[in-house]
Amino acid sequence: MTLDRHALGFGAGQRAIYASDPWTSRGRLFPESESPTRSDFQRDRDRIVHTTAFRRLKHKTQVFIAADGDHYRTRLTHTIEVAQIARALARALKLDEDLAEGVALVHDFGHTPFGHTGEDALQEVLEPFGGFDHNAQSLRIVTKLERRYAEFDGLNLTWESLEGLVKHNGPLIGPNGECTHGKEVPRPILEYCALHDLEIGSFASLEAQVAAIADDIAYNTHDIDDGLRSGFLTFDMLEDVPFLAGLMKEVHDRYPGLEASRFTHEIMRRQITAMVEDVIGYAQRALLDVRPESADDVRKARRCMATFSEGMGQTDRQIKKLLFSRIYRHPEVMRVRANAASILTDLYHAYMDDPQLMQGHYWVDRIATMPESARARHVADYLAGMTDNYAINTHRRLFDHTPELR
Repeated sequence: MTLDRHALGFGAGQRAIYASDPWTSRGRLFPESESPTRSDFQRDRDRIVHTTAFRRLKHKTQVFIAADGDHYRTRLTHTIEVAQIARALARALKLDEDLAEGVALVHDFGHTPFGHTGEDALQEVLEPFGGFDHNAQSLRIVTKLERRYAEFDGLNLTWESLEGLVKHNGPLIGPNGECTHGKEVPRPILEYCALHDLEIGSFASLEAQVAAIADDIAYNTHDIDDGLRSGFLTFDMLEDVPFLAGLMKEVHDRYPGLEASRFTHEIMRRQITAMVEDVIGYAQRALLDVRPESADDVRKARRCMATFSEGMGQTDRQIKKLLFSRIYRHPEVMRVRANAASILTDLYHAYMDDPQLMQGHYWVDRIATMPESARARHVADYLAGMTDNYAINTHRRLFDHTPELR
């Protein structure tokens, strides 16, 4: 019996005319036969979840090193929270939920151990060779470094999923070819686009846009939660943001004398709800203004349609300012960051001097004879794939002294 997956509605919900349609996807770099039971975007999401890179997120830092406590977010729990919010936004706007979820699940694959500290360390040592960008590294992972399938490297994701990964924060080049994010387009992205053009001068689908704003909503909320847990933030500090002060007053008035853990949760859930509803409202107004009749019309609109309103955007900036001053730049966090950076820098130089130390690397026997730039990129791939624990334990094995990260 042959199943007609489109007629049976596999993976099909009620989609708006401007949503991405899995049945008319632009396809994959390497053509594959269709699944009788899953849409192409469902298959992408499933492939993402089954990767080694996804599992490694469990032991990669979000903000606080995992050794500091079991309850802090890791890169994996952050990713799951982003995916949940992205799916809620996609459902409200009648988008393809599987594509939105897939982009959310894959968006942080390229992050190094120790969070943004590791990325900064690799950027510094790789600056002579094109630098390091976690978004470009995510693309390398899903198009080259995951070695699971017999017929191709990477995951062979659809054009729409790859576009969402690369452009979820907006176009990478402007109308006149200028860089839009203050730096040149990372070389790995340009190299891939030469084979499979992801149209980096346009906006991405609405599914990718909701994944991007879901990222902001998630970390704006859970970094406050983790900051309160750590003691770096206090409720009094939250009063500096009028939006948060209002939420605390609302919870206090309704539940006087509530214990701290429940009080925090009641604030956080209201914060997520308010931000999600704000994005939905803004997107609905933008859609009425632009009136796109296809996903391509969304790309051509030259504006982001799934973002915060002006008022919530101001709140977003206030929260980020609070997080940077009270947590991300806290002296204790900066001390740990410096020690973590030294671990990756030490390992980078050790592997560049002796690539044979990279146990299990699939090209380890060939790297030593490569040009320095190519060798540096392979070393960066190896280091970026490490978990926090693996990086620390490897440093202890190779060096006499390893900095403490607690």
